[in-house]
Formats: sequence, C-alpha cells, structure tokens
Amino acid sequence: MEKFQVQQRHDASTSQSRRQWLVVIALSVAVLLKYLGPSITKTADLPHAYALCSPSTGIYTVDSNNSKTECVIVVGDTVFATGSEGHVRSIWDAGNPSEDLKTFYTTPGSIVVPGLSDAHAHVLEWGFKQQLPLEDCRSVDVGKDVIAKIKQYILTHPDVQNDSSRWIQGMGWDQTKWPIARFPTADDFDRDPLLRDRPIALSRIDVHASWVSHRVIEQMGKLPEEVYGGIIVRDDQGNPTEPSSVKWTEEEMLGYFETAMHDALSVGLTSIHDAASSPEVIQFFKRRADERTLPVRLYLMGNAQSDTYWGAQIPRLVNYGIDGRLNVRSIKLFTDVSCSTTATPGALGSWGAALLAPYSDNPDTNGLMRSSQDVLRDLVENFFRDGWQVNIHCIGDRANKVALDILQDVMKKFTVDVEKWRPRIEHAQIMQLSDLERIGSLGVIPSVQPTHATSDMWYAESRLGPDRIKGAYAYQTLLQTSRRHILPLGSDFPVEGINPLLGFYAAVSRLSVNGDSPNGTSGWYPAEALTRTQALRGMTCDAAYAAFAETERGMLIPGMKADYVVLNRDIVSEEVPVGDILNTKVLATAVDGRVVYGSI
Repeated sequence: MEKFQVQQRHDASTSQSRRQWLVVIALSVAVLLKYLGPSITKTADLPHAYALCSPSTGIYTVDSNNSKTECVIVVGDTVFATGSEGHVRSIWDAGNPSEDLKTFYTTPGSIVVPGLSDAHAHVLEWGFKQQLPLEDCRSVDVGKDVIAKIKQYILTHPDVQNDSSRWIQGMGWDQTKWPIARFPTADDFDRDPLLRDRPIALSRIDVHASWVSHRVIEQMGKLPEEVYGGIIVRDDQGNPTEPSSVKWTEEEMLGYFETAMHDALSVGLTSIHDAASSPEVIQFFKRRADERTLPVRLYLMGNAQSDTYWGAQIPRLVNYGIDGRLNVRSIKLFTDVSCSTTATPGALGSWGAALLAPYSDNPDTNGLMRSSQDVLRDLVENFFRDGWQVNIHCIGDRANKVALDILQDVMKKFTVDVEKWRPRIEHAQIMQLSDLERIGSLGVIPSVQPTHATSDMWYAESRLGPDRIKGAYAYQTLLQTSRRHILPLGSDFPVEGINPLLGFYAAVSRLSVNGDSPNGTSGWYPAEALTRTQALRGMTCDAAYAAFAETERGMLIPGMKADYVVLNRDIVSEEVPVGDILNTKVLATAVDGRVVYGSI
C-alpha cells in the first residue's frame, strides 16, 4: 500500500488548504481500510514494489526444478523477478533508474514458501466447530468430558441457559477414543437435568454420524423405516436417534467465516478448496467477494442434495470479484457417504466406507453407498457435458472402483481431454492395487489428506485386514502413478486440524503428533511417506493445478501471484528434525503481495 504523505503548504491561505488536505487524507484512509479489510497488520502498508530477501537463500520457488533463491521482487500483487540480490536490483534499476527499491530481509533460519493451499476442507464448518469442539473428550459419562463440556457451554452462554428451546450444536466426538467404544444415544443427555429436554445435535469427528437428544427426535416427526445410503440408528425399542438438519442464519455464517479466515491466515493458508458448498453457502461467499472481505482464495465445489441433475443451481464463477479470489467451476459428488444429517455414517471410523468385501472387524457390513451406480453415472455425464470439473468423494475400495469405472466410461464415450476436465477423487483412501495404477493411467487427480492416515492408523488394519491395507493411504504410490506426477494435499478440516503443517508432518513422517505409530517410531507403512519437497509441492503447485490455477499461483516465479508464507525454520531441509516440524511458527502470511498476518 502506498503511504500518503501531505506536505504542509506555507502560504497565506493555509487554513482552507489544510481542510482540503484533511478531506483527501480521510477519504484515502477510508478507501485503504476498506480495501485491506480487517486483517491489517503493522507491515500491511508495504510499498507498491519491494524486494523480499533471504540471506541464506531460503526462498523456495517450487518451480519445475525445485529451485531456491535469495530474493524476489514483488510489484503490486505479482512476482516481478527472482534471483540474487544483485541480480534483482539490476533488473529493477534498469527499468526504474530513479525509484529506490525498498528491501525487507527475513530473519536467520527462516524460509519463504509459496502461499499454502488446503485442497480439501470445509470453511464454515471449521468456524461452526469452534463454538463447541469435542475432539478431546474421552468419555460420554455423566459429569465427565462430553456432558461436562455441554454443561459448561450452557452455563457460559446466558442466552442458551435461559432459553431451553435454543439449539446446542457441536462437533468432534469419537467413540473409538472412549473406554467403551459404543455409539452414544439420546438417553445419555437425559441423565443430566440441565441437558434434559433441550435440542442438542453433535456431529461425529468425521461428520458422518450424529448424536441427538430426544427433543430433536420429537421435532422430526415420523421417519421412514430405511433410507438409501445410510442408517437410521435406533435404540432397543426401535426409536430413532438421528437429528434433523438446522440451517445457519447469515449472522451465524458470518461468525463462522470470520473465525475460519483468522485461523487460516495464522497458519499460512492463502487458498482453500471448499469441498461441498451448497447454493446458499456459495451466495454467502459471493457476497464476501462483492464486499472485498474475502482475505484468502476460495475454490468451491458446488453441491446440492439431489439425485437428479442440479447443475443449474450452481453459479459458475471464475476469478470472481475485484480481487479475483472466488472460483466456482467444480462440483462435489458422493459415493460412500451421506451428506444428510438424517442418515449415517460414511467414513472408515464409523464403518460406512463402502468396501468390496465385509469389514474384517465387522463382517456383517460392507459399508454404505450413498448413490446407486446408475444415478452417479447420470450425474457425472451431465456435469461433464455442462463443463464442470467433477470431484467425487470416495473412501472405500468399492466406492473408488465404482467412481473410476464411471469416469473411465465417460472418458471413452465422449473422447475426453482429461487435461481440460481434470476430474478428482476426493480422499482416494482405500483402493485395490489395480485401481492405484488405473487412477494414474486415466489422469484422474487423487486429492488426499495425510492426517487421515495418522488418525486412522490405530484401527485401520483391524478394519481392513493385512491384504487390503496395502492399498490404503498409499500416497507415494498415488504420486508415482499420477500422469502428471501431482498429488494435491488437504486436511478435511474440521475433521482434522486446520494447520497445514499437521498434514506436512503426517505426509513425511507417517507418525502421530506424539512421534509414534502402530509400527513404532519408523512410521506407519513408511514406504508410502512423501519427501518434504513432494509434500510442499502438494500444498502449493499441485493444489493449484487441481484448481485450474497453475499459471496463476503455487510458485514464486515471475508472473505468479505474490502469495507467500514466512516460516521460522526450514521444514523442507532434512537438517531440521521431523519432530521440529510441528514447532514451526508462521511469521507472516501474504496474499497478493500484502502481508495480512504477522510481519516481515
């Protein structure tokens, strides 16, 4: 941002001149504040052009050669030049002989990387979860953990305490962490008088199962005996224990959004792929873009709850808004998960992932398919015809096989240029070995979340058995078989943490945050770990390619957007112990060349 300086006039008419200048200054500041929004930091007012230099050549460009450089020149929102300090200064001076180039230097030991991307996340859901997070709870017993946390929430929110009709919503419980690993029921709430007769709906950590109170069930009315693609969980008397969905108000969404944006910038995220944005949520983000209050780049996957074609409900937006930070050019489909909160479950932790053979630890089920193969095929064909990128959620090996079968048939039927279509499999979590090869040969993009591997590793092999596990969480294999050698990485937050360094650490170590795994400190199936360079590319240029943005961002080279992150240690270097990755701090986050978090 250019600094406005007013030179005092020394003539007889200074009074009127000063008033005019004050008006100019006030208007200028108002315009600048509106442009910068709420994320102003002490270095947000960087000059229009500046150099950022690392004395230790610690700037990772993530170009095709994985080069490192000493300096980058930023002009406006774009990288203008890279190289040694002498080289970039000579380039600048040749074109701007009378203009000095302001230079900022990073601190010793720190590095600069392109702005980090999360290729699969849920923005508003992150903010929603923060109001009542339950992932650390280790019990459902009265007076302990979950019940105690809900009581604390009620007692610290007078509006909720004084109005028993107010909904209480939270997220993060995980029955696998409890002493008795059973699904909770509505009766558990009624054990405490403060919770009794209140509408309570708590989503499981994977968002594929819900725990609700009797008050919620009463409000639902009569439910069907069965639902396709899910299970209505019932108690011993056959009564349902599932919730109805609750729509968020504009005020609630704004609160969730502001929480998510603050948290994202603080951990170095400059781009997020929102994996399943409803038409209402898309319009919410569009309003933020119109108001210029969208501090990061959002790539939305549109989604509507229907088995009939719903493409007309999703607006197509490309680099929308004055800042060009909003894109809607993809849609999200589901195989083995139900989005509906009235049907569960859908992930490995809740036995919902659709498998070709029964679960090893639960032979009565193969999991659940959300849609029939014919319905899914019809949707994929229609979205392809209308020019949408198709991204399909697939956890289990059956779900992945069905999706690949359909994508392969569509490619053959329509002679598809896969480089233009870029279909994605979201999660690509459990696959037959043959499908690990096929996804690469077809050119389908696998979009994976490394922290899912380290979260699931404690029970995944007991769920799948020793043979199936060989095709699960196979990140290095997926990268090597990829036609373009890319593997975009995400977190699936709020299912996992929002900090991308959690994913970086999980990808390269295959260890828990405590440094262990079922296979010890060497990591869980370490052959499937990524190198540090591969992980960095997965969070930068690979994620950009998956969003049709590889010519705009993901690398710090001339012509690219000047999105970057300054970290206080070199996590890409093998000289930094793996255990120190999670202690790394974000010193600054910049979007369009402007520092929006921290300082440089």
